[in-house]
Amino acid sequence: MRARVWAPSAERVDLVVGSSRTSLSAEDGWWSDDRDLPHGTDYAFSVDGSDPRPDPRSAWQPSGVHGPSRVFDASAFRWSDDGWAGVDARGHVTYELHVGTFTAEGTLTSAVDHLDELVSLGVDLVELLPVAPFSGVHGWGYDGVGTFAVHEPYGGPAALQTFVDAAHARGLGVCLDVVHNHMGPSGNYLGQFGPYFTDAHQTPWGSAINLDGPGSDEVRRWVCDSALRWFRDFHVDALRLDAVHALIDFSDRHLLAQLSDEVAALSADLGRALSLIAESDLNDPVSVTPTAEGGWGMTAQWDDDVHHAIHALVTGERHGYYGDFGSPEVLHKVMTSVFLHDGGLSTFRGRDWGRPVPPGTNGHRFVVAASTHDQVGNRALGDRPSARLDPGRLAVEAALVLLSPFSPMLFMGEEWGARTPWQFFTDHPEPDLGAAVRDGRRREFGGHGWDVLYGGDIEVPDPQAPSPFRDSILTRDELDDPAHPEHRRLLDWYRTLISVRRTVPDLASGDLAATDLVWGGATEGGPEDVPWDGWMVLHRGSARVVINLSGEEVAIPVHTDGPVDVVAAWDPATVEPTPGGALVLACPRSVVVLA
Repeated sequence: MRARVWAPSAERVDLVVGSSRTSLSAEDGWWSDDRDLPHGTDYAFSVDGSDPRPDPRSAWQPSGVHGPSRVFDASAFRWSDDGWAGVDARGHVTYELHVGTFTAEGTLTSAVDHLDELVSLGVDLVELLPVAPFSGVHGWGYDGVGTFAVHEPYGGPAALQTFVDAAHARGLGVCLDVVHNHMGPSGNYLGQFGPYFTDAHQTPWGSAINLDGPGSDEVRRWVCDSALRWFRDFHVDALRLDAVHALIDFSDRHLLAQLSDEVAALSADLGRALSLIAESDLNDPVSVTPTAEGGWGMTAQWDDDVHHAIHALVTGERHGYYGDFGSPEVLHKVMTSVFLHDGGLSTFRGRDWGRPVPPGTNGHRFVVAASTHDQVGNRALGDRPSARLDPGRLAVEAALVLLSPFSPMLFMGEEWGARTPWQFFTDHPEPDLGAAVRDGRRREFGGHGWDVLYGGDIEVPDPQAPSPFRDSILTRDELDDPAHPEHRRLLDWYRTLISVRRTVPDLASGDLAATDLVWGGATEGGPEDVPWDGWMVLHRGSARVVINLSGEEVAIPVHTDGPVDVVAAWDPATVEPTPGGALVLACPRSVVVLA
């Protein structure tokens, strides 16, 4: 590798290898020399006599975010995935996992040992929460600082290549969650090299990444090169782009449009599908609008409104941002129109929000879930729906997500109703930073109404303590616990739903115009903080998803265009033909799928 670094305002840049320093030559803001650094060489850069700092494009940080970079030769890996055509994220089932808590060992190597379980489940795409290096050993990964590298406790870059190759050998695609909207508070030395940040725009994490100010061309190149590298050198199939609403860019061509076009060109060159999935809080279809039409060209985007509509309806929670959700009318709106807030008032935000999705848009452009790392981990106690819901209601959530017109995603352990929480945890070695994170977390939850939800005063766990991380590690022994057979039953249900989705074309369709929802039978005038207790029928083409959320057996009228069969049922059900449809006698809190 030839040492090369961008530092446009520097008077002098030295390459530091061991105890030796070599002055680099400058050209157009880039500093370099002709020296070849072989694989495994530790190196750093000193700007104008500063302490040696890691390379902003470092591929390997074996000594952590403050240590020297190490040369990594990505081309040395022997891939076995010749002929791999990729997995387009649209319409496929994604499984989100956190490497550090997916297994007791917390490594990419140990995660490989469980890939066959995901194949058996029916998953198509495995999404890894961020693997960029961050301060300490344990963390979510959203405070990383090396966008080109892999956290060493997870196994480093070579382990990621091995993981992707093993996934492809099993027919699984791999999606990598990447964060370009901010850098973590520890180990972020980018500002010492160049104008990577700008005070012209602010984000929840401080000064924004510089995408439209002086020097932004190279910053944009830094972002795009990082993304392209994961596709090219690590063979990943998709990138999930964190919080793209914080990528503030008023230039003529938005960074995401630039990235979309470059990824499309690389996809054509490699001959395999490559996907970009945006997490956006804007509720704006600009994210999935083609770049030729002025959009950002994303393959898909997360749609939290569907999560909120399902969660609030099934759980009865109405605090915080769930305030506008919880009724079947809202569920109907998001199932057929994608967003609840598509130009109207969002009471949580206190303003009109969003834009409508154009008619004819394929629902597969939107990723939906009943649980995600955000929606579980950002609860005060990190408790999953399985901590509060009976198995029947969990079965309902699964059916609404997996048989929706969208691209479904599962969060690790959801498929068996894991009882382990998934809490917010950090491992900052700096005492002041650890204290700031602890205090900030507690302030964050002061006004969210958690005391009402949890039934009194609660103490938000200290993210720096050992317990939040330890308690968040999945415990697969639950599946073999004879006292809780519901875990194994729920796992079988998820497998069944995914199989039905694959085999019944109407249930795999993203046609929003062929989706409808009818409902009835709910108790009138109940308090707002109780789960909805009626019945509903989700229409998906000629297929029907019949749901009874009440505590009693109910005869549910179902309109069909012709004869139907039961293709899946949480509990046994009786289906009697009627003129123009059927009458389904459904058990309490159960699901029946007709096709």
